[in-house]
Amino acid sequence: MKFYSQRGFALASLVAAVGLASMPASAADYVAGKDYVVLDNPESINGDKIIVREFFWYGCPHCYALNPHMQKWAKTKPSDVLFLESPAALNPMWEVNARGFYAAQLMGYQAKTHNKLFDAIHKDNQRLFDQNSLSKWYANQGLDQKKFNSLYNSFAVSTKVARSKAGAKRYQLTGVPAVVVHGRYVVQGESEKVPKVVDYLVKKVRTDLKAGK
Repeated sequence: MKFYSQRGFALASLVAAVGLASMPASAADYVAGKDYVVLDNPESINGDKIIVREFFWYGCPHCYALNPHMQKWAKTKPSDVLFLESPAALNPMWEVNARGFYAAQLMGYQAKTHNKLFDAIHKDNQRLFDQNSLSKWYANQGLDQKKFNSLYNSFAVSTKVARSKAGAKRYQLTGVPAVVVHGRYVVQGESEKVPKVVDYLVKKVRTDLKAGK
């Protein structure tokens, strides 16, 4: 099970025996330290929703591999779960795409362009890692290019980017993809196993919340 690290964009292994990552596992087999990480300082989250937050970078091949599994999961997730897509901004290059994501989000195009941008980079080999190329690409998807550029460095987008950075730091993330479950657990990987572990942890959080934990 691998993830894309912001330190030199290197690949890093999350488990000692990589072969275990591809083996089927039942919920009873999911183990802290192997299938997920328990955060030392869990976040205190108010509200009646269980928050699942996926950190990614559009240029990351592992994020691209995980995306369809998370997209499928999002369509059938429990009603008490709120799923948030959070573009990681752990370095200047990643921040470029994070700003593009949030600009598109503010213009109401996030859902329409999310999968398309992944495909453009990984299937069509487009280098969409600077404001100019991004603004042209988003314009081709129907966005007003002038408005996109005005939002790109706006206070609203900068605030969202800052929150993404703060979240990554709080959850001690060093790479992506990373799925954070209610500020308590982190799941990393790129296979269909990830949403299964997420479901397991959602149930665990739900039980703990009912118990007042």
